[in-house]
Amino acid sequence: MTCYSVVRFNSPLGFTAHSGIYICDSAHQKHKSGDVTDRRFTYNDKHLIETTGQAAPENSAQEQTDAKSSLQDLQAAPQTVHRDIDMTLKSCNEQEVSVNSATARFRRHNSALSTALLEVWRMSSGNGTRRKVGKLQHFNNMVAPDPETLTEVQGLFSKVRIYVKPSNGEWCIPDPNIALKHQSEEHCRLQALKVSLNAVKNQLSDKNVQVWHQHTNSTNRAGKVIAAVRSAANPEICTQAWCKFYEILGTFDLLPDEALQSGELNTVHLCEAPGAFITALNHYIKTSDCTRYCDWSWAANTLNPYHEANGGSTTIADDRLIANTLPWWFFGSDNTGNIMIQKHLLELQVFVSNMRRVDMVTADGSFDCQENPDEQEALVASLHYCEVTAALLLLSPGGSFVLKMFTLYEHSSVCLLFLLNCCFHSVNVFKPATSKAGNSEVYVVCLNYDGKEAVRPLLSKLIRNYGPHLADREALFPNALIPESFLKQHEEVCSYFHTQQVETITENLRLFEGMSTEQRQRLDHVRDCMAHEYLQRFQVSFLPRSRWISRNTVSPACCSVSAGRPLGQKKQTGSFNERRELQTLTWRERIERGYHANWIQRHCTEAEGTGCVLEGPLSECRVDSWYVIVGAALPALRNSPFCEGGLLNHLNEALMETVVDWSCVTPCDSCHLVCTASILSSIAGICVDGDSDGNKKKSQCLVFGSRSVWGACGSQIGDLVLTFSVEPSFPQRGCIALHDGEPLYQQQLLGCVVFSLQTLNSGDALLLPVFSALTRVTAAVVLCLHVCFRSVTFRCPPPSGVVGTVLVCVGFCPEAAARILPVLTEVHNCMSQLLRGEEGKSQSPGWDRQVLQFIPMEELLSGGLTEFLWTMNSEIIQQKLHLLMQS
Repeated sequence: MTCYSVVRFNSPLGFTAHSGIYICDSAHQKHKSGDVTDRRFTYNDKHLIETTGQAAPENSAQEQTDAKSSLQDLQAAPQTVHRDIDMTLKSCNEQEVSVNSATARFRRHNSALSTALLEVWRMSSGNGTRRKVGKLQHFNNMVAPDPETLTEVQGLFSKVRIYVKPSNGEWCIPDPNIALKHQSEEHCRLQALKVSLNAVKNQLSDKNVQVWHQHTNSTNRAGKVIAAVRSAANPEICTQAWCKFYEILGTFDLLPDEALQSGELNTVHLCEAPGAFITALNHYIKTSDCTRYCDWSWAANTLNPYHEANGGSTTIADDRLIANTLPWWFFGSDNTGNIMIQKHLLELQVFVSNMRRVDMVTADGSFDCQENPDEQEALVASLHYCEVTAALLLLSPGGSFVLKMFTLYEHSSVCLLFLLNCCFHSVNVFKPATSKAGNSEVYVVCLNYDGKEAVRPLLSKLIRNYGPHLADREALFPNALIPESFLKQHEEVCSYFHTQQVETITENLRLFEGMSTEQRQRLDHVRDCMAHEYLQRFQVSFLPRSRWISRNTVSPACCSVSAGRPLGQKKQTGSFNERRELQTLTWRERIERGYHANWIQRHCTEAEGTGCVLEGPLSECRVDSWYVIVGAALPALRNSPFCEGGLLNHLNEALMETVVDWSCVTPCDSCHLVCTASILSSIAGICVDGDSDGNKKKSQCLVFGSRSVWGACGSQIGDLVLTFSVEPSFPQRGCIALHDGEPLYQQQLLGCVVFSLQTLNSGDALLLPVFSALTRVTAAVVLCLHVCFRSVTFRCPPPSGVVGTVLVCVGFCPEAAARILPVLTEVHNCMSQLLRGEEGKSQSPGWDRQVLQFIPMEELLSGGLTEFLWTMNSEIIQQKLHLLMQS
């Protein structure tokens, strides 16, 4: 008897028309008769020469022969399907099944996954050819669009306005000596458009934002494009941004001829997180004939999602690409990634200096303006000025620039567009069909850069004035120097996009009241036609996962605790008017109305953390790759990859309005405090060791904390000897918003760990109180304990009754500690030196710089550390908020 295992359900097309990955049976060469263990393989059949073209009979000899011969080309293939499909197919393992019967069994076992089944490539049982089923078959069988629908669809892909330079040369860069010297002036006709648009948008103020977004998603003509692209092309990080940039690439000649002819392409991407422009460009390059063999290099910048001072509405937490491509990302010398800092601009120029030339710059920057939507353009103006300055500095002659903007009514936008028209041969304002028609977003596509020499005097002045308020002060150019011919064209551009947006919002408001069956059917037909047209127009082709940018070797923080789905930004809830009302409430009232309310107000009935364990000692750490990052001292802790952002926001809001001293906060009488005896008894039970003669050997437990709390059980429990030492002090009252980010606290905490590693013997235990582990430094401390001990757990709340937790580390491994101790000693010395200040001068608690990281993020995100810290920090924050609510 030969045993077979169904492999996987995969959906790549393959490398040729006669190759691919599909359901098949595998005969393991080492299987013994009667062995029914799960032996699953995935075949990469790019080397297969031919197929039988027939469905093999169940349990046939031909089936066994084919499966065994395929093993010769066995190779790990991309896993591009849903986890639940893989698990369902696994239920067919250990049985002798053919391709057809496995598929049938899969359908019988899980009919709920039929929609997922529709999206896979499979072999036709009749002729061995591959066919696409489900969504793409739906598009192929779609009724041909009528002329009216066809006109509408074509029009959605044609929302572009081009500035046409007059032949007299009057569009030229003004004298730099008068730049940034005059007050901004309003343009009456443009301001009238702004007032008109805001009046229409204000009709949305009473609409629940989630309900409204659901409605506009259903009316969005391009609403089915993303799903169609995912089914057809296997794109990496397929978001709306991916589809927009792929559309821009397919609409304009963004890649300069010189780059295509030389076969070398270099691009820089500003404000790029999560990285969809990069992955879309990678897809385009690797599937287009003219760029397939192009040697492409890229660099990117964004606000660092791991920097604790970044946060709020400006930082994108989605790190799926960043976590796996960190060396290509520029965050600047202070590690924030803030491109609006002058020093960072010059450092970025050095960062990309290894590129022979820069052929394209993209800038997709913005931030959440939903709380003040009427002034979105003015709020992001300085960011746009910084992005343009960076592009003019970095681009080589002939290069391209893509800039996301919004409305163009303010004088700052008029000046910026005029400057771009003076620096590029062609400037286009483009609204992609895949950009939601009801928002103000447009992309300014600039082609064929004249080069820095043409703009150098003005560029030097822009760099000198570079910063977060570049557009907030004087106007770039006085209105008198803007040619009337340019103003006329600019007003026409603004009027065109104003009309488009107003018509969309008005239609959405009308349909919000009710939609007839006929309207719904026609809308669905248009949406289908749009998706079909997108795939055809831009020739979207399949890209195997092996040709993606990321190899997905690191689990991103945004997916570590969300079942593989990236965590989004803070989601808006309620209507605009309701959110404004919410801001007038106290922090307590906001918590009571929020979805964390019940969890925060619950009383602790038992010690948390017993079931959350880091099993060690961790052997995979690469100590040789560890390095220290020193940056600007944290002003506050607004962001952490090791906890839920909503909880941290609640805690920060509470601390802003509450004076608290955590060292003497009153415990909640209704909450259970963990018993010291139970902790020590469990440690004593684990730390049972013996010598070579079988005699029991006493173990040490080093306790950082008060003997009055831990010493009630005496200095020895069984064969466990307790040794006490001074614990790290709580962050100072003036640094309460730093949490565990206070430099002095971090230095003391690391000092405790260094002392422990120098003191403990094999098999010993450690009890270390921790205030929290929200920062990269404190998370790295926990990782070091994971490296050195057989197990690490936590107990929350700690026995002392104060806030925080106590780490319970058991089974010390001296060999592992010896590997990391020199590095930790060096980091501790660096921290001490920064605290003392330069040349030994003492500093007050207003230090300028601190250690931000000493273990690479790739390692901090590996294994189970992120989930462990997420759980622990959530319990700590809940405990702190619970105590504040009780006070």
